[in-house]
Amino acid sequence: MHEIEPYYNWQKYYQAERDFRSPFFGREYGQEYVNDVYGYYIDPNWDEIGSSTLYCKILYTDYGAGYTIIELFGEWNDTLHNDVMYLKRMVVDKLSKSRITKYILIAENLLQFHGGETDYYEEWLEDVEDGWISLLNARDFILSEMQKYNLDSYINMGGTMQIEKWRTAKPDKLFAAVDILMKRRLGA
Repeated sequence: MHEIEPYYNWQKYYQAERDFRSPFFGREYGQEYVNDVYGYYIDPNWDEIGSSTLYCKILYTDYGAGYTIIELFGEWNDTLHNDVMYLKRMVVDKLSKSRITKYILIAENLLQFHGGETDYYEEWLEDVEDGWISLLNARDFILSEMQKYNLDSYINMGGTMQIEKWRTAKPDKLFAAVDILMKRRLGA
């Protein structure tokens, strides 16, 4: 697991540790492996959110357009750790204060999901008002588990949200593609 790194090619456009509105502003990244998921060390460039199993990396944020792209890593475990609470309180709430209402969550490095209560998902959806939350490239078994807990009522996932070649696009082009898909899905 230590070989799975956050996507780096957009750092020329945005770095969360240099963005004073980012929850990770001022963070310094070393080469020392200190964090782990179930005893397996993970790359030191993943950002901690308070969970022992879920990490993330804000790849890009555009405050003018009101969106962010966040890559997820590890296990999203609401059953044991209420990971959505950590993601909501430590990342989403801080971005929401800067009028971010559109969230693209890249889930290809999400290795497992365990559902629980939906309170934080409901709150998150209320916070975005005219925005949306999308989950890209989740594995089929994760989508099935999330749908079992009706999270597809809060997060748009599956089908056209499987954008395999997202890395070949610039952040604004990926956002534009997802925004079009979301407008179709939401009938806007």
